[in-house]
Amino acid sequence: MKVEIPQNLKSDLPQTTFGKILSATPVVMAVIATMLAGLASSEMTRAQYDRSLGAQQQAKAGDQWSFFQAKRLRGALQNNSVELLENVVEVRALDVAALQGALSGTEAGKALETENGKRVLEVLGKGEAPAAPLKGDMDPKIMAALHGYEAMATDAEMASLLGEVTDDLLESELKNARDQTQAFDASTKPLNTVMDQIGDALPLIGGGDKTLGRAFSVARLRYNASRYEIEARLNQVIANLYELQVRKSNISAARHHVRSQWFFFGMLGAQAGVIISTFAMAARKRNLLWSLAAGAGIIAIGFAIYVYLYM
Repeated sequence: MKVEIPQNLKSDLPQTTFGKILSATPVVMAVIATMLAGLASSEMTRAQYDRSLGAQQQAKAGDQWSFFQAKRLRGALQNNSVELLENVVEVRALDVAALQGALSGTEAGKALETENGKRVLEVLGKGEAPAAPLKGDMDPKIMAALHGYEAMATDAEMASLLGEVTDDLLESELKNARDQTQAFDASTKPLNTVMDQIGDALPLIGGGDKTLGRAFSVARLRYNASRYEIEARLNQVIANLYELQVRKSNISAARHHVRSQWFFFGMLGAQAGVIISTFAMAARKRNLLWSLAAGAGIIAIGFAIYVYLYM
């Protein structure tokens, strides 16, 4: 069915290009209002998605903080045990040669002759775990955002710092941090196995002299305290990076929420244009009302473009 404007309405409109545009005002305004309503709904959906994503990331950060606290606590317990032993009995420095001699001929002694066994003797002599493997320096943009987070920067300041940090860059740093944690676990696991063998063998061959066993226990406790501290710091890095993801998601959600509100206001302007142009069909001064409706539509379009580009 072909839709035409009645002749009595056409007579009130100038038969020019502008007049033809005015005659299409109700349809154009309805299209603009629908478009802005869709944009408002889309922005609100994205805001809800970012809020949900931020909640998931916060849960992951919470897991890492739990690991951090648990490992710091374990390290503190190891140090407390060392202090208690030193206050109760005399503890001498571990004699690596004496340990090798005492374990000679046992499975633990054979383990000490391997590459991992030599590393065990080295770390026990130092009383600390090997350094965590590094995968290069962290990106300066992320470092700046981390400093802002640790300094409890405001949302506006964090938005500025995180504005230059892309999701891919942040995910890449997270992967590096997780790889470092896994690499450290992989490097210390063989050492822990050898130490378990030594700890099981010493009571069987120590005889009445407990000096070597105590020295080994204290050295092992110091090693474990150092290992737990390194693991805790690695988990802290991961947790902080997850916290940046949380802040970034929340900032993005707030931005989409504001954009949704402004698109909604633009939709109201376009609907006002529809109403005015509808009234024009029953009014005498239709040209004026149609011009007002067209003006409302132009303002709504300009408003939507501004919100889309700059907010």
